[in-house]
Amino acid sequence: MKDQQTELENAAAAAQKGAPAPAEDPLAALRQERDRLAAENADLQDRLLRRMAEFENFRRRVEREKAEIREFAAMEAIRPLLPVLDDLDRALQVETADKEFSRGMELIRQRLHAELQKMGLEPVPAAGQKFDPNIHHAIEMRQTEEAEDHSVLEELQKGYTFRGRLLRPAMVRVAVAPPKDSGQDQRTDG
Repeated sequence: MKDQQTELENAAAAAQKGAPAPAEDPLAALRQERDRLAAENADLQDRLLRRMAEFENFRRRVEREKAEIREFAAMEAIRPLLPVLDDLDRALQVETADKEFSRGMELIRQRLHAELQKMGLEPVPAAGQKFDPNIHHAIEMRQTEEAEDHSVLEELQKGYTFRGRLLRPAMVRVAVAPPKDSGQDQRTDG
């Protein structure tokens, strides 16, 4: 009898302390934990993908900036050579008695132009072209009927682009149409 009473007291004490939940409660807790971990995993995956995309964008931006720096450096290295090209062109326009010397200078100029052209240097078209303030620098405006209005009459200094960017504008003389005479200017004295 005493054993039965002890068993009953132990069962009552266990009930008061919080007896084990029915079999469904541990399964529900596991499902809830699984769902929480799956959501956390999805969040971490999303964050990882975003960081990877940000890093890829950063890498591309750095590569683009490096290319721009290299291009700018090359552009600045070529800029001081432009007066040398101008001097070579002017020197070749002068008549000389030594034809071999003149031919040698011409070959040097051609080779220098060819090498700079391989690097990306291109002359700006000027003479006979329509004046474009983006690539031409007007030094003088001359009234004439012999050329189209706002066209380049003469190139005074060559302009150059480097890999599509303007390195130096061409200095030009521009044609301007003379003012048209109106009928009011013709007077007869009398």
